[in-house]
Amino acid sequence: MHIHYPEIKPYQTQMLPVDRGHSLYVEQSGNPEGIPVLFVHGGPGAGSHKQDRSFFDPARYRIILFDQRGAGRSTPHASLENNNTQTLVEDIETIRQYLGIERWVLFGGSWGSTLSLVYAQTHPTRVMGMILRGIFLCREQDIDWFYRRGASLIFPDYWEDFLHPVPDEERDNLVEAYYQRLTGDNELAKMSCAKAWSLWEARCATLRPNPDLHDAFSDPHTALALARIEAFYFCNRGFLEENQVLRQAAQLEGIPGIIVHGRYDMICPLDNALALHHVWHDSELHIVRDAGHASCEASIVDALIRATRAMARRFSEDNPTLA
Repeated sequence: MHIHYPEIKPYQTQMLPVDRGHSLYVEQSGNPEGIPVLFVHGGPGAGSHKQDRSFFDPARYRIILFDQRGAGRSTPHASLENNNTQTLVEDIETIRQYLGIERWVLFGGSWGSTLSLVYAQTHPTRVMGMILRGIFLCREQDIDWFYRRGASLIFPDYWEDFLHPVPDEERDNLVEAYYQRLTGDNELAKMSCAKAWSLWEARCATLRPNPDLHDAFSDPHTALALARIEAFYFCNRGFLEENQVLRQAAQLEGIPGIIVHGRYDMICPLDNALALHHVWHDSELHIVRDAGHASCEASIVDALIRATRAMARRFSEDNPTLA
């Protein structure tokens, strides 16, 4: 069983201004001459964390983390202004150009897989390969599974807690009901809804309960950005056309990919990964038999470390010093 690489610190951190007042937190660690890899975090709104550096061999990878608009250490915090999938794609391209990278590997999970795929379909010549976990295609059926009917049948007790902040007459559209409260003027209602939204996600994310994950998602700073930005994006169907990722799969031709997905993923069911694998002919699919959705689950960590090692071997031919 593979485990995370030892914790490392970044050799460079900065705030990168983009547009409309947004500034992105960007950091680099590992080998400055290594294979450039961009960690694309989930949510949207979750932000990156120091352990995200530890999926990569620091001797072979130039590890780049960033916080998407409104998330993590990016500013302004939890902002929805000029925040959509297309501006996030532009931000990734801005980071690539600013860092002087010709082509890079994308590593994304959950919403990070969605954003990585859309970026790759928009800028295919800039992507060497992708490692994607917990595939989220952001179709109407995928959003409805988690916020209307699906996961609610697996976790009915947790679902009751998620329903609690919303009156009966508004429960036919919970995403919209939460969005109205998360963007309203009632600060108490806003934070109550932020924590309820985030805790619902954390509770469903792992095959076995993980109190540390629950605590992390309940942190007010994290919960507010995650809940506000997710509700905003999901009210707008991810700012994507229905089934856009699968319909544009031809744009991924020639980009090698490794897909890692937990069989018991209750946030993004396995059919997401299988549907993508069927149309992305340069991908390989690894179904993790004893895991759910979260990247912190031991079997998911094992599969992702194997994937980053395999990708490093593949591209070390271009740079013998990394072999």
